[in-house]
Amino acid sequence: MTTKDGGAMKVVLRIGKFLFPLFTSLLLMLAIWYVFLKAFPQVGPRVGKSPEDIWRYLVTSRGASAARAVIIDDLQITLRDAAIGFALGMVAALVVAALFVSFAAVEQTFLPVAMLLRSVPLVVLAPIIVLVFGRGLGGVTVLAAIVVFFPALVMIMAGLRNAPRQAMDLVAAYGGSKWTGLRMVAVPAALPSVFAAARISVPGALIGALLGEWLGSGTGLGASLIRAIPTFQYNQLWSSIVIVTIVSVLLYAVVGVIENLVLARFGADAGRS
Repeated sequence: MTTKDGGAMKVVLRIGKFLFPLFTSLLLMLAIWYVFLKAFPQVGPRVGKSPEDIWRYLVTSRGASAARAVIIDDLQITLRDAAIGFALGMVAALVVAALFVSFAAVEQTFLPVAMLLRSVPLVVLAPIIVLVFGRGLGGVTVLAAIVVFFPALVMIMAGLRNAPRQAMDLVAAYGGSKWTGLRMVAVPAALPSVFAAARISVPGALIGALLGEWLGSGTGLGASLIRAIPTFQYNQLWSSIVIVTIVSVLLYAVVGVIENLVLARFGADAGRS
């Protein structure tokens, strides 16, 4: 086997090692679903829907195509909101983390403020955000970006600080600025942390978008989930939850696969352990 073939096999093994726990988690969630319905029979078939009920509602029933169309239309809105919020949150986290790591005074001044804001529940911040940015796309994406920003900031800062000190000193010895060292040494060294932050932030962006749609825009899956409860549309409610969960896992898996492909180029031991 050539070195190239051996490297490709290692990448495939890395990806398989990453995906297998996700598949196992999906099976575990399915088992918990069944156990929950059995353990709480008082929920009843009227409210508590089984996987068979969801399959029938979305696939085999007479109105399955219409039901899928409604959920997919709402899902597209939620994915758009989550994608914009994810991009804004990650870019802001990268920029702020670079500033904090490069300038200690900036970190000492603003990091406590950021952590204080992080401790405020989103449900409390939501009315203020909606008042400032409106009930449309702006308010929803800001909420999603906030969910992404704070965990990503902490993880990216840790990654930037773990940059090899000797390499940073070498850049400085050749006359490079802080930004040169950050670009050439710290950012590449922080790639595992950036990807880890992205993996965690993808489901977070969806949660933020759902919350923003529920409290603000009145569109997307977040709003349809709330409307389904008082109208007793429990099939739609459970189906939407299942779809959001599957999409979250799939997006997490996509980011993880990209992570393993990128980090494999930086050595066999790069990235996730």
